[in-house]
Amino acid sequence: MRDLHRTLRTILRHPLNESDKRAALTRYLRWQLGSRLVPGPVLVPFVNQTKLIAAPGMTGITQNIYSGLSDFVECGFLLHVLRESDLFVDVGANAGVYTVLASGAVGASAVTIEPVPETFARLTANLRVNNICDKVEAHNIGLAREEAMLRFTAEHDTMNHIINDENWTGPSIDVPVSTLDKVLNQRGPKLIKIDVEGWEAEVLAGATSTLRHPSLLAWIVEMNSSEEQFSANELAVHNCLGESGFLPHSYDPRTRKLELLPSKSRETCNTIYVRDVQQVADLVASGASFQLGNRTF
Repeated sequence: MRDLHRTLRTILRHPLNESDKRAALTRYLRWQLGSRLVPGPVLVPFVNQTKLIAAPGMTGITQNIYSGLSDFVECGFLLHVLRESDLFVDVGANAGVYTVLASGAVGASAVTIEPVPETFARLTANLRVNNICDKVEAHNIGLAREEAMLRFTAEHDTMNHIINDENWTGPSIDVPVSTLDKVLNQRGPKLIKIDVEGWEAEVLAGATSTLRHPSLLAWIVEMNSSEEQFSANELAVHNCLGESGFLPHSYDPRTRKLELLPSKSRETCNTIYVRDVQQVADLVASGASFQLGNRTF
């Protein structure tokens, strides 16, 4: 019951559902009923002409059914700032929502990284259904400060993470780990999204060359917006990005306005870090609009 309450609260508070909460609840109930009557994966429409493969239990996908675009702020920023000639990097891609937006809706190239084989299979299926395999370089590995083999949880969907508990007895897998610098091999992305369940500081430790690349203008980094203070991992990320000139900002896809934040975002579960704010502001102001159902942003 607690999980249901949390899910409904998230749906009703989503910025795209503010004006019509009844429709959002209808979408939720329709999916819950339909997915039980006709179990198995189905194609659902997404941004512009893209699609996502959805099935019960795929939280990272089904959240987009209820709102249209789950991470509206962050994904709106991605859609406005990227161009076809750019490179996007998706670290902790899960089933590939951000990659589908970057390469399917915008047309940019992408390097996408997902360590869990079962989830990686969902990712590559979404690449195929959107005909973007030629635009995306997909890696079934993890990232850290150095090459290694690390244990990951295996049955937590969007919450799979590296296991630091020596007494862990749940399902797990051993995954090869590289560094972001080695994967990119001096290539310069425009935007990097990183969502690795508290491992972000370790990924940045293996990205020293990437951080200095002049083409890199912004990061989208997962942070816990429900906690006012930075966690140890978040503080390390914040300091590392700040030392490289990236500062936290909010973004409103409806007005296309960036605003400097004093700390991490308290409104969304990710924080956007920007370098060269004027260049980024010009890019989002001139970016193409995207179509989400019958709405345009």
